[in-house]
Amino acid sequence: MAGLGARSVLVTGANRGIGLELVRQLLGKPDPPQWVFACSREPDGERGQELRNLASRHPNVVMIKLDATSPASVKDAAGCVEDHLKGSGLNLLINNAGIYKEVDLEAVDLEDMINKYKTNVVGPLLVSQAALNMLTECQAMSYKEDGILCTMIHPGWVKTDMGGQEADVTVDESVRGILSVLSTLSNEHSGAFFDWKGKKLPW
Repeated sequence: MAGLGARSVLVTGANRGIGLELVRQLLGKPDPPQWVFACSREPDGERGQELRNLASRHPNVVMIKLDATSPASVKDAAGCVEDHLKGSGLNLLINNAGIYKEVDLEAVDLEDMINKYKTNVVGPLLVSQAALNMLTECQAMSYKEDGILCTMIHPGWVKTDMGGQEADVTVDESVRGILSVLSTLSNEHSGAFFDWKGKKLPW
């Protein structure tokens, strides 16, 4: 994926923070993707305004409603992506959506724990499963025997709503690092865990 060079990219949690900056920097590349599928739970909500402004200036951005914890929502979003790609295959899926709420161990309740697990663990799994069918053609053309390349990238402690202003990495720095790491990946990196600077981390 040298130079990224992805024709189609899907980003979850694209309405703010790291997800929004990923969309912005992808569009700013000399060879931007033909399609950027910007997914969020409430694309028409107040927090989606920046993304809507961006999409209005870039016809290759497709805003999609996606609640990663809902199988029905994931299925609908996958259908929308497939309609746009017309069989050409999804090149890159960035499972970025997540939630975080700082709470003392004594104060955390069962519902809060379940919501976090559904969003941060089950959600990415559901989205990945839906994307497998869209990745099939790309796999057949590019990866054949080696299958689909899958890695995890730690974005760092980022100055977002989730990370807080005391964090030590800006959103711009984190996303530039993430995209730089993505552009260097090959089949030998499948299953590896990196930080945003490209350093390999232990699982």
